[in-house]
Amino acid sequence: MLDTKQFVSAMQQIAEEKGIPQDKVVETIEAAIAAAYKKEYGERGQIIRAKMDPETLDFEMTQAKIVVEGVDDNECVIGEITANIMLEESLPPKRRGFRDEPASEAKQEGEEEAEKCVKFNPEKHITLSDARAIKPDAIVGEEIIFPLESKMEFGRIAAMTAKQVILQRIREVERDAIMSEFKSKEGQVISGVVQRVEGRMVFVDLGRTSGILLPIEQVSTERYRIGQRYRFYLVRVDEGVRGQSIILSRSHPKFIVKLFEFEVPEIDLGSVHIKGIAREPGSRSKIAVFSDEPGVDPIGSLVGQKGVRVQTVINELGGEKIDIIEWNEDISKYIANALSPAKVLDVKIINEKFRHAVVEVADDQFSLAIGKSGQNVRLAAKLTGWKIDVRAPKQAMTAEEAEVDPEILATETVSPEAEESEKVESE
Repeated sequence: MLDTKQFVSAMQQIAEEKGIPQDKVVETIEAAIAAAYKKEYGERGQIIRAKMDPETLDFEMTQAKIVVEGVDDNECVIGEITANIMLEESLPPKRRGFRDEPASEAKQEGEEEAEKCVKFNPEKHITLSDARAIKPDAIVGEEIIFPLESKMEFGRIAAMTAKQVILQRIREVERDAIMSEFKSKEGQVISGVVQRVEGRMVFVDLGRTSGILLPIEQVSTERYRIGQRYRFYLVRVDEGVRGQSIILSRSHPKFIVKLFEFEVPEIDLGSVHIKGIAREPGSRSKIAVFSDEPGVDPIGSLVGQKGVRVQTVINELGGEKIDIIEWNEDISKYIANALSPAKVLDVKIINEKFRHAVVEVADDQFSLAIGKSGQNVRLAAKLTGWKIDVRAPKQAMTAEEAEVDPEILATETVSPEAEESEKVESE
């Protein structure tokens, strides 16, 4: 036999150890006792509910019946409202392993059948006329509550039912609480240990749960070893078919922003602002900073004394190079700064509407401005959101090059990386 009060106390202790809120604990225990009561004393189809007094641990048992318009000659419920209410219970459970289309067709057939006839169950339904004899203002779809005798002596099977219900509910509540906690941390940097690697997927132990590092969020130059601790950018908490998943990233541009926020107190104080970032993960990044306070050097704040601050971020990124440049409201100066470390002679704005500029550099600065495989100018374009042509002073722009097709230019100018940079700048 089940000792109800002893059982409730044990479940409360388990829930408290797992950090589950008290209101969820009470709700879970009530559902478990209702399930045990129905198993031991109830009938099939009954809607049994339990209400617990948290102080005395006594239970008030009730039965709910749904008001229906009436019953036809085939003992089917009359009224679309009630049919829709009972539709979910009338449909057969969906089995796993079937393709989506056949399952969808079966569901549609089940819905049609359920809409045609929902069998009247006196343990679950009550007609409108009978309901109004009890409650004069009763309406279709409403629940009429009937008190039940509070029997708290349950056999072994009912006790096991209660235990299974409550443990399942506790697991669900605990999982929801964990996911809510991580949902509030979206856009932040968290620490985790590589748990396992399956193909190109990396699973990370975050303490109370696990996260996923997708291939697209990984840095190609990094090798993730089991047991190794890393910092990750929490991209989002996804709701999928198999439940919720925590998506992590090591390649996200804002990952660098968050790392600098840890190292540079001036950013937290608001004296230094990060206006944009462009990144090629594992290779090189450019970050634009600005300060509106006199006497504050934004670049020096990020570099730190003897380069200690920027070096800490570089070490976390596995040696990825970082160019820190000063943001400027004047786009010509901003583009010139973005091509650092190359020295720029002049910046000509060719088309402001479509963001096209030509930069002139000295002959000995040309290769530096372009960078290896065009990386430097490519990152500068991503950072500023402008199409940048780099030329030596002796090179003249041809008429064909100057008259760029606006549609082609627009597609070249706008890129996901540029949009990402603009988002960071707006924030």
